[in-house]
Amino acid sequence: MAIKSTIFKANLAIADIDHGYYADHALTLARHPSETDERMMVRLAALAIQAHQLNDLCNGDGTLAFGAGLSDPDDPDASLTDFTGRKRVWIEVGQPEDKPLTRACSKADAVIVYCFNHAAEIWWKGIEGKLSRLDKLQVWRIPTDASQALAQLAERSMQLQATVQEGAITLSSTQGSVHLEPVRWK
Repeated sequence: MAIKSTIFKANLAIADIDHGYYADHALTLARHPSETDERMMVRLAALAIQAHQLNDLCNGDGTLAFGAGLSDPDDPDASLTDFTGRKRVWIEVGQPEDKPLTRACSKADAVIVYCFNHAAEIWWKGIEGKLSRLDKLQVWRIPTDASQALAQLAERSMQLQATVQEGAITLSSTQGSVHLEPVRWK
């Protein structure tokens, strides 16, 4: 018998000062049995960082959602889809392989990877040459200590505040607060 995903609910209040985006999002995250709290929370942080695109690219007429993630490698970890069904932003977390990223670049206007954990530098050195030709791709590095601290905020029912300012994000809840500053690699 297959183990089912664990469902997490998050009420996320975003104050993106950099982009003038202020909104509340009621989100459902399905955490695959092989996914860690750290990875799930990086998905949530990535979505919060990119949420302003809902207004910037779609004038508010789109859907910001989590994909099947680990359950379906051809589905983004998170995405922004406009009202026509076109993928405007495709978000991946972790250290994906080059071929799925190439396919994602053919399906979306922009592909953004948020890599994290201690193996990120090794992954990047091994894949950087293969990804250099992908114009639609951005790669960001989340520091390991920040991604690990995000895991401490995970609860089945979360009330979170995300403040984006000067390229950094602070996620806060009753469990505490985590400040992270992603570094752009590509």
